[in-house]
Amino acid sequence: MAASSAHRCSFLLLCLCFTLLLCFRSCAAFARAARGIRFSVGDIAAVEAALPSLRQAKKTTFFEVDRPLRPPRGSSGPCSTLLLSHAFASTFNKPPVTAAYSPPSCLADAGGGARAVSLAVLEWSADCHGAQYERIFGVWLGGAELLRGSTAEPRPGGVTWTVNKDVTKYASVLAAGNSTLAVYLGNLIDDNYNGVYNANLTLHLYFRSAARSPSAASAPADRVIPVSRSTPLNDGLWFVVDNTTEVESTRLTVPANAHRAVLEVYVSSHDFDEFWYMNTPDQNGPFREVTVHLDGDVVGAVWPFPVIYTGGINPLIWRPITSIGSFNMPTYDVELTPFLGKLLDGKEHELGFAVTNAQKSWYVDANLHLWLDPKASATSGGLITYNAPKLTGSIVSKSSDGIDGEYDATASRNISATGWVSSSRGNITTTFTQRLTFVHTNVVSNQGSTQAINQTTEAHTEVTGDGPHTQQLHQSFPLYIFLGGDGSGTSSQRLMRRVEIGFDEMRAGSGERSASTLHNAQTAAAEVVLRDDQVVGASWQMHQVYEYGGSDGGCYSRNVSSVGYDVLFDHNEASCAGTRRR
Repeated sequence: MAASSAHRCSFLLLCLCFTLLLCFRSCAAFARAARGIRFSVGDIAAVEAALPSLRQAKKTTFFEVDRPLRPPRGSSGPCSTLLLSHAFASTFNKPPVTAAYSPPSCLADAGGGARAVSLAVLEWSADCHGAQYERIFGVWLGGAELLRGSTAEPRPGGVTWTVNKDVTKYASVLAAGNSTLAVYLGNLIDDNYNGVYNANLTLHLYFRSAARSPSAASAPADRVIPVSRSTPLNDGLWFVVDNTTEVESTRLTVPANAHRAVLEVYVSSHDFDEFWYMNTPDQNGPFREVTVHLDGDVVGAVWPFPVIYTGGINPLIWRPITSIGSFNMPTYDVELTPFLGKLLDGKEHELGFAVTNAQKSWYVDANLHLWLDPKASATSGGLITYNAPKLTGSIVSKSSDGIDGEYDATASRNISATGWVSSSRGNITTTFTQRLTFVHTNVVSNQGSTQAINQTTEAHTEVTGDGPHTQQLHQSFPLYIFLGGDGSGTSSQRLMRRVEIGFDEMRAGSGERSASTLHNAQTAAAEVVLRDDQVVGASWQMHQVYEYGGSDGGCYSRNVSSVGYDVLFDHNEASCAGTRRR
């Protein structure tokens, strides 16, 4: 793990947090209630046993709703290659499972190298029987992370699931000669947890016709440099950030003829910060951001989508339809092209990550995507303007007893940079801007036993200039969570959970697939009934609406609902007529 340096957080926000820490010494009971947002494997097993119709259940297929991946018209393939097959048993705190990788022969046969690939799909297919928590896994090729997700949490009859991820952007990595594939899934086997995760990893390649080639705006990067830890190690290749002052980093050099640079960031939260969006002021509050540091300066920020793993809040909610991003976690792009003037000096530069208000633990790494000038051995550049004011925000308590009441948090950040790069394409200026806002309310009642959380993250990113890579991206992550119950102190009790979560996105810009909209929303609820501390009943339901519209005609809509393990209806349409105009 790289050495840490001081994290220059917002002084205002830290002062507010410190003041509130002094005010919340009496909220230990509420803190304990807030941690009661994860049911144990034994709890869920008791629910299964209490419902006779579920006792002899066969293997269940869990799924995350996403649009199907289809190659562009005129593509050939697929050419499919099994990369890895492994049973992940006692793998916690052990080295990643590795396998030698060579580009499939069909890639060479297609001609054109990486640019011949029209679509690359990485398929993760797995199953598990027995008792086990969900586990986080990551897949790296040559040190570049290709996929991160959580496993399904199994049930007695077994569970199976499949993830298909578009990895076309990594075409240069897939074509780059011999390298090492690494997969980490930290599983634990003991007297109580015996579930083994059996996984197969397969690469499917499709190829464009010789007459078609990607436009300059849509072509994948010519080089991808990993910003991750190197093997050997007894963990994943991600950096681990455990507190708000820690900066994890690595040093790298950039090819002399680079003319564009985009950093793709992977991030996931764990341990005390798994449910960061529910944290109280004495737990550093509910706001988190990942800041990207270049030679000590903040050059970008990621305000993460609140991924809920398949064992989170109440595992029943995510059966069989799993939470948004749980099997295939989202990544986040930070445009570093304005800073290429600094990176093109032939020297090593430090690229690192910090997490504002972090508690243990955050897993962060990244891939630096670079586009190279094929007609020049060297490019040059310079930074014109750079503005990264400190984070602003507040946490406000409206409580008379230090437990029940309303706790509000807000945050905002703006970052902008303009730089030029001179290449065979001419002198091109690029401006990168981020405008980020966060609003959160947590209403606590019944002496800390009930919480209602409303939260929205808004992220607006623009890449503008006189080059071909212009883009506007607006993302919105609404979240509502209710935790409560009734019958406290009596022989009969109901434990209730409700989650409403959304991932909304609008893109506009240059390239073959320049514009798109996505509306992805889930509404889910679960109720467990106890009598004399024994589970006597349970019910849960999920409804999800997924609507995607693309300017290339690649539209898809899906409306699916489940009650218990049964899917009531599942309507999908691969037509732009089925998507909502917003």
